[in-house]
Amino acid sequence: MHKVIIIGCGGVGTVVAHKCAQNPDVFGEIVIASRNKAKCDAVAKAIGSPNITTDQVDADSVPELVELFRKHKPELVINVALPYQDLTIMDACLECGVNYLDTANYEPKDVAHFEYSWQWAYRKRFEDAGLTAILGCGFDPGVSGVFTAYAAKHYFKEMEYLDIVDCNAGNHGKAFATNFNPEINIREITQNGRYYQDGKWVTTGPLEIHTELTYPNIGPRDSYLLYHEELESLVLNYPSIKRARFWMTFGQEYLTHLRVIQDIGMARIDEIEYNGQKIVPLQFLKAVLPNPQDLGANYHGETSIGCRISGTGKDGKPLTYYIYNNCSHEEAYKETGMQAVSYTTGVPAMTGAMMFLTGKWQMPGVHNVEEFDPDPFLAELAKQGLPWHEIINEPLEVDKI
Repeated sequence: MHKVIIIGCGGVGTVVAHKCAQNPDVFGEIVIASRNKAKCDAVAKAIGSPNITTDQVDADSVPELVELFRKHKPELVINVALPYQDLTIMDACLECGVNYLDTANYEPKDVAHFEYSWQWAYRKRFEDAGLTAILGCGFDPGVSGVFTAYAAKHYFKEMEYLDIVDCNAGNHGKAFATNFNPEINIREITQNGRYYQDGKWVTTGPLEIHTELTYPNIGPRDSYLLYHEELESLVLNYPSIKRARFWMTFGQEYLTHLRVIQDIGMARIDEIEYNGQKIVPLQFLKAVLPNPQDLGANYHGETSIGCRISGTGKDGKPLTYYIYNNCSHEEAYKETGMQAVSYTTGVPAMTGAMMFLTGKWQMPGVHNVEEFDPDPFLAELAKQGLPWHEIINEPLEVDKI
């Protein structure tokens, strides 16, 4: 049995804690730590497992993290805190000899910039320390990379075109709310789009390119091209890919609210002065928007996330392949008290941790999920609540765009 620390107690952290507690044969001891210990205590009480303890930590502080790790001596840290805090947590892991897993790449606080270079720079240090760091083990990034690795292993001689498609067809009844941390969510979708084409990155305006795509069990939805971090590692690890893109669905009401937020300056991430103190408008907006953790009770519908891939099959013939998961908001809430967006991130994080702790995903250094064997992960993912499905040699729609 193994000991882990979960850093972060938002919606995703809550799901990770629930799922770890459901697998006590692997997760013998679980520590939940965040800046707000009372939140951790409430989650631990709701789960009611005797192997969960809680603690307080400021994840911006390497000394506090080091003190936490030395106190509890975990084998693995599951980082579901803010992306700004990835590097401080990695620094503390190196200082204390602890392995590391996260769900989103590092980004600096003062600029919405998404790339792996900061974390990849830690490769040699983790390798020399004999420690494994697993990057981006949520759904996208995360399962999207594992889906791609599975396709490469079992179906394709060469993958040429990759489109990751993410649809949330749920309805939470709010005029405007984000499904995960508002600050991170709004930063992500208000930036320029970017996709990979013939060895180069092509930049588009924010949400400039969109099309209607059909999602299983959901139907057609407006889908918008965004930049997403897993594209960076996937085109590097699968050099046969000629084009890689990421699509996400948004309703018109959501986009109208978002446009107003931008137009009135509430999406700004630079400091302004208000009543004699410095505030960041987007952080203030986060404080007044609905908490993503509180959306689950009234959330209906489902998500659908997957990879649509085309290229040359192992038999040398043209092949199209679509691998995806659909997740019900109602079922996710029934099990964990959280909606499906948190669930689809938290379950893969726990599954990746399980892969590490059971010896299936251990490789000193810093690695993205597609660098590991996809088979045991996907087998376990289906058992843990996220079954996946395949559609072979059917039209992918994305080929026309």
